[in-house]
Amino acid sequence: MTTQFATADWMVFTVYVLMMISTGWYFNRQKSANTDDYFLGSHNMPVFLVAVSVLATSQSAATFLGGPDQGYRNDLSYLATNIGAFIAAFFVAFYLIPKFYQHKVTTVYELLSQRFGQKAQKQAGLMYLFGRVFASGARLYMAAIAVSMILFGNIDAQNVIISTLVLTCAGLMYSIIGGIRTVIYSDAIQCAVYVSAAILVLYFLLQAIPADFSQIIEALHNPIDREQSKLTVFNLDFDFTSTGVFTLWSSLTGFVLLNIAAFGLDQDMTQRVLTCKNAKQGSLAMIYSVAMVIPVMFLFIAIGLLLYVLYQRPDLAMGDSAGAISQTFSGEKITIFMYYVLNEIPAGVKGLVTIGVIAAALSTLNSGLNSMASVLVQDIYRPLLSKKGAVKPEKHFVQAGQVSMALVAIALSGMAILCFYWQQYSDMPLLAFALSVMVFSYSGLLGVYFTAVFTKRGNATSVPLALLTGFVISLIFQPYIINTVLPEQWQFDLGFTWQLCIGALLSFLVCFAGNSNHDLSKIKQLEVQP
Repeated sequence: MTTQFATADWMVFTVYVLMMISTGWYFNRQKSANTDDYFLGSHNMPVFLVAVSVLATSQSAATFLGGPDQGYRNDLSYLATNIGAFIAAFFVAFYLIPKFYQHKVTTVYELLSQRFGQKAQKQAGLMYLFGRVFASGARLYMAAIAVSMILFGNIDAQNVIISTLVLTCAGLMYSIIGGIRTVIYSDAIQCAVYVSAAILVLYFLLQAIPADFSQIIEALHNPIDREQSKLTVFNLDFDFTSTGVFTLWSSLTGFVLLNIAAFGLDQDMTQRVLTCKNAKQGSLAMIYSVAMVIPVMFLFIAIGLLLYVLYQRPDLAMGDSAGAISQTFSGEKITIFMYYVLNEIPAGVKGLVTIGVIAAALSTLNSGLNSMASVLVQDIYRPLLSKKGAVKPEKHFVQAGQVSMALVAIALSGMAILCFYWQQYSDMPLLAFALSVMVFSYSGLLGVYFTAVFTKRGNATSVPLALLTGFVISLIFQPYIINTVLPEQWQFDLGFTWQLCIGALLSFLVCFAGNSNHDLSKIKQLEVQP
């Protein structure tokens, strides 16, 4: 198995590194004077750039590697989940974003202090941090393992750890000085890089398949290993297991909740729209980003569809020489896309794919570092100083944000290394794996926010209980818990979208059970207007 870079690969890689160094220097020339500038870009970021940043934040190495895997193993049904994304985006744009601007918040969890007090703000922030460490750490792991395969030719623990640390340090150095403004401009660059890499891979795959377009479509419409067409967009199966999370019913339920949480309750993405001038521009950026996700996601799934033709239809692609493929690397299972990169991809393109993985990883990593630092400073550290009566200048909180980013980087590296061992015990596809870990924090946050926005109920006691309920319910549904606790005849498999629905509902009921003990005038400020 050839895994070494050719001269052309090293040239591409070197150009990318030089570009990163030069743009990093350019965007970090202007230092932030206060937290509004460091965390929100002084509300002066262009709508289109913010939309691209939200897109880049929602994409990751999980998309770059897992999207093709979805196309190869399944069909186009993942695209249907964008129905849920659009419903969620409009809900967030019309109901939540205006409230964030109205209350002039830096983090979305500051809104809860208006309703339940500062303890609720801190608790929600901590729940977000916990979930984000899981989600961003998983994405970092996926990028690190791919980089280790290509650069080192193996996935030995020490090389995966080195890849993880290199990616983390690169992301930290790039964004620690300039704050969110640097992150947003960086996201636009990284997005252009990994989309370009995907387009070039698609081109070379088409060149590798001598069949004409109509034959490729026919092969995908009538696959040899399944009854359903691989061009299916709307999967109408009533499948509630982990293999059925991309059905239409899941798109209209769990994915709506998942995207409401991602767009409106997750500081990682919501922070971007708060950098716009006003609520209208922030809402437009949110909706534009969802519209841009569809062609980008289709691009990655299409790579997987062509890989299916390349490897499963040798009569159309490579004749009798195709043979059986072995999706293993150093004894570990790998995705079909990584198999193609390691064995088939031309010199020069391998380097571009490598920087594509790195770019996808950095776009998500940079966002997570800044957003998690903003929660640590604004939702935990600043209120703590305020409670003690300590008065600090804004420069102090900017420096606290930079220190927080370093601490977050350490936490994400640790989680990525843990995922190296965790994923070995799971057969879940990469894309589903990355999405599912968000459920742990989203379930409780959805229950608390729905209570705050739609009712006059809930209090400082029911909020932490609801957050804990969401986490525990999500944990109970995990296969490693079910298979350990339940007898074999009672064991079941429930998709993460349905886990989210149940967890959010139970969290809402727990939070709703608390009687309101706050002034009704504050409650009315958060109620949804009919």
